[in-house]
Amino acid sequence: MSFVVVIPARYASTRLPGKPLLDIGGKPMIQWVVDAAARSKANAIWVATDDQRIANAVRNPRGDGPITVLTRADHPSGTDRIAEVAVNLKLPVDTIVVNVQGDEPKLPPALMDQVAGLLVDDPLAAMATLSTPIAHLDEFLDPNVVKVVSSVDGVALYFSRAPIPWSRDTATSLATQAQFPAAQRHLGIYAYRVAALLKMTSLPPSELEQIEKLEQLRAMQAGMRIRVAQASVQPGIGVDTPADLERIRKQ
Repeated sequence: MSFVVVIPARYASTRLPGKPLLDIGGKPMIQWVVDAAARSKANAIWVATDDQRIANAVRNPRGDGPITVLTRADHPSGTDRIAEVAVNLKLPVDTIVVNVQGDEPKLPPALMDQVAGLLVDDPLAAMATLSTPIAHLDEFLDPNVVKVVSSVDGVALYFSRAPIPWSRDTATSLATQAQFPAAQRHLGIYAYRVAALLKMTSLPPSELEQIEKLEQLRAMQAGMRIRVAQASVQPGIGVDTPADLERIRKQ
């Protein structure tokens, strides 16, 4: 299996400015992500950043040269930043690129391998991603938790911030929704073929994407096939808030 990992890491953050450089156990958060990626089966690892301070903080655990790529600062998303890296590095269009967020210091390398493997196994898929079961009602109803439903053969049908699928026979309101066995929480890890990545980032935001604020819906509305599988191991905690950071530091 051949794939590369690209880690988008921007300096600006509304809630946690300079987030990639925040200290966790004596090293910056971005280095935790890089070290995890180095334990995956990726052929290469790249950090895509708009800030020299982040580039200076990154060390290559595999010891074979620099792994940072400086990108423009005006990208609207990490996907666009990764597309710039793919162009700058002249990656072949059939290369599989795994997008690992720079604020996921506890993401297991096994999940990077798993999401890349979904594209290896499905030559018709343009993208792949992972999910986990939803265990609690609060999680199911939370609009910050993105839900995904997929076909029996593991192709995404829809992503939403809404509680889907909705149990018509057992719930008449949000307060009475108590059963959600088919609900899956979407994890923010993706694999793309470079051709699909470049196509997606060349398209304008779609109607559904703008409504839900979910960029994967742009790919779906363009007819791109997204493979989904349940994560093989627990994904760990991402860092979105100061409280998340403190929880990570205490682990």
